[in-house]
Amino acid sequence: MAKIIKKDEPDIVWTDDPNYKKKSKSAKKIEVVPSEHTLSIRPEKKGRGGKTVSVIYDFPVGSEDYFKKLTKKLKRVCGSGGTYKGDSIEVQGDHRDKLKEYLEELGFKIKFTGG
Repeated sequence: MAKIIKKDEPDIVWTDDPNYKKKSKSAKKIEVVPSEHTLSIRPEKKGRGGKTVSVIYDFPVGSEDYFKKLTKKLKRVCGSGGTYKGDSIEVQGDHRDKLKEYLEELGFKIKFTGG
């Protein structure tokens, strides 16, 4: 049976440009300091069949990993489903008060917008 060898760099690119530098995936990571950021929470119903969703937005750019993990924690705190979309976190149901309490415990500043 043939043995599969894993390559260190599977995406090898050939170029004759002497100034070419491979983009590193770790360049996007930015450490998030909660006390420096204000997040906004708003309820939304439009386009959701009349069901309310709590949307958290105004994230700092380049901190996707942190907010993906935060989404999981927020869904657990509220006991409901939800998702992370590139510029917002959506939690099913109207859980603005629970979300505010939890995010303030983490150190974020929170403001309510919308209805």
